[in-house]
Amino acid sequence: MASDDIAQLADALSKTHVGDGELSYKGLGLKLDNAESAEELVREIQQYQDLRALRLEGNTVGVEAAQAIAKALESKDLLQRCYWSDMFTGRLRSEIPTALRSLGSALMSAGARLTVLDLSDNAFGPDGVKGIEQLLKSPSCHTLRELRLNNCGMGIGGGKILAEALIECHRRSSALGAPLKLRVFISGRNRLENEGASALAKAFQLMGSLEEVHMPQNGINHAGVIALASAMRQNPELRVLNFNDNTFTKKGTLAMAQALKHLRNIQVINFGDCLVRSEGAIALAAVLREGLPILKELNLSFGEITEAAALVVAQAAMDKPHMEIVDLNGNCLGEEGCEALREAMENMDKGNLLGEGKLKKVALVPGQLLCLAHAVQQDYFPKHHALLFYTFVSKNNEAFKSCSAARERLNSALEMRCHD
Repeated sequence: MASDDIAQLADALSKTHVGDGELSYKGLGLKLDNAESAEELVREIQQYQDLRALRLEGNTVGVEAAQAIAKALESKDLLQRCYWSDMFTGRLRSEIPTALRSLGSALMSAGARLTVLDLSDNAFGPDGVKGIEQLLKSPSCHTLRELRLNNCGMGIGGGKILAEALIECHRRSSALGAPLKLRVFISGRNRLENEGASALAKAFQLMGSLEEVHMPQNGINHAGVIALASAMRQNPELRVLNFNDNTFTKKGTLAMAQALKHLRNIQVINFGDCLVRSEGAIALAAVLREGLPILKELNLSFGEITEAAALVVAQAAMDKPHMEIVDLNGNCLGEEGCEALREAMENMDKGNLLGEGKLKKVALVPGQLLCLAHAVQQDYFPKHHALLFYTFVSKNNEAFKSCSAARERLNSALEMRCHD
């Protein structure tokens, strides 16, 4: 390694925050290809007697450098938090599992007991999950509280491997009298799809300790959502539920609504861009009216929800003393619907809850009204809302002109419900 490179590295390391048990190289842009290039970093790790947290984010670590760092970690039995996101930029995908195995083996040899493992933004795919599989099963992860694997390209195969590793970790830790109690799970943008999500649902159900689950943009549709909903209801301490940009449709949303009836500690629900649609929104509104006492944020944006259903959601949210944001942007409200919703919330002195302020209008289509007509006839639909729906559907609204037949069918269903 050239002397000027060594000087540059030394200068960068001198600016690193070191203290409170944390050694951080975050965002230094270090390019560590081999043992020589990692020499200064390794020395600092070795000399840090009470190392509890190691940040390597925003650097790029090759196989040989990882092995050198691993050697330094073999004596760090107090290490608890590994922030290792975005640390393989420009590396071959085949290199990453080897590097991860080296680092994982070092943690196991040291007898470290991790509470946080963050490997987000490392595009390692299913093979990368294999690289941490043994670590996840080991006593070093029996104490794990946060697992962050956002944007890692795991795919269905990686999701299954991860699920089995977590299940095995729970089995082994339970046998020792201290079962795994994972609290935070983050795995967005991983193409888990239904099979990967369903496999992970089995692990979630087994643990029952989750407080935050973030799984946006995973290509999950109703089959996977139903499996996840079943698992979520077994985690009573859940506070944050983020499934943004998956595809719930009616079946998935109704299953999630049933799960939410059992979760009284939820503070944030993000089902934006999940196609919850009007029937699903009404089912969620019913749960909101009856439970979810400390809910703060509700995101049902871009869900193909009609004006009437959006108003029911808004009305249900009004009685929640902790509610801060209700996001209904990008739904099928039309210009008049946006104004009606804004006016209704302002009349209840809750106009500030609309978050982004200006609602976006999206065209109404007949299928949405037909779904709403079906919802009106279901047991979960509150009878006292039928009159409210009828009032809005009967208005001379431009949005209904292209949906006259569907509108008449909805009107008929509402009239029947009003006279039940």
